[in-house]
Amino acid sequence: MTTLVSIPELAQTPQWQPATWEDYLSYVNNRYLETVNITFDQGYLWIDMGNEGINHSNVNDLLSFLFYVWFSREPGVLANSFSGCVIEKPNQRAASPDKVLYIGENSPKWQEGELRRINLEKWRVPDLVGEISDTTLAMDLDEKKQLYAALGIPEYWVIDIRGKRVIAFRLQDNGKYQEITTSIALNGLPIALLELTLEQLEKTNNFNAAFWFSQQISNLQNPS
Repeated sequence: MTTLVSIPELAQTPQWQPATWEDYLSYVNNRYLETVNITFDQGYLWIDMGNEGINHSNVNDLLSFLFYVWFSREPGVLANSFSGCVIEKPNQRAASPDKVLYIGENSPKWQEGELRRINLEKWRVPDLVGEISDTTLAMDLDEKKQLYAALGIPEYWVIDIRGKRVIAFRLQDNGKYQEITTSIALNGLPIALLELTLEQLEKTNNFNAAFWFSQQISNLQNPS
């Protein structure tokens, strides 16, 4: 097993550390570290001990509300959202996105005796993952972006809290992300509307911002 720096040292100066998959498992299976953000990418490990701040948590809940509002327009469409759940490709990559969204059938279901993580060798990849960036924007637009592309995640959102931006990407045939202005996963949702909703959040609370969003999408053509 690779010798890693201690958890306290990692907490003070988060950075990529050489590690094996067994190192990753020793941390992710530690019940005392369940709230720690752990990322593994082909021989390197990142541990972020930081808790969610007010802004991060507020936007995280807002996204859940927006997903509900959006899919309430499509009563025949199945959708399942997970917040902070670990997704992993064993022996290769793992991360815990702030938002994981499955659209359609065959979303992960936990069964007694199984690990409480989404194993991408058992379950299909999510249709969308999102990272809420308060202090992690550079990493989310670089290492995390590359990791999710390598996992084959079709759509990736980075919500820049300080910049009130939503930067959305769609996976191309060459395995690289290309920035998009309209969501494919959410069937035509303008990314600019998400940014306007973030601006509403500055003026009010996340319930009212979600209500404002619902009013705006009522003017959009309903999906067929």
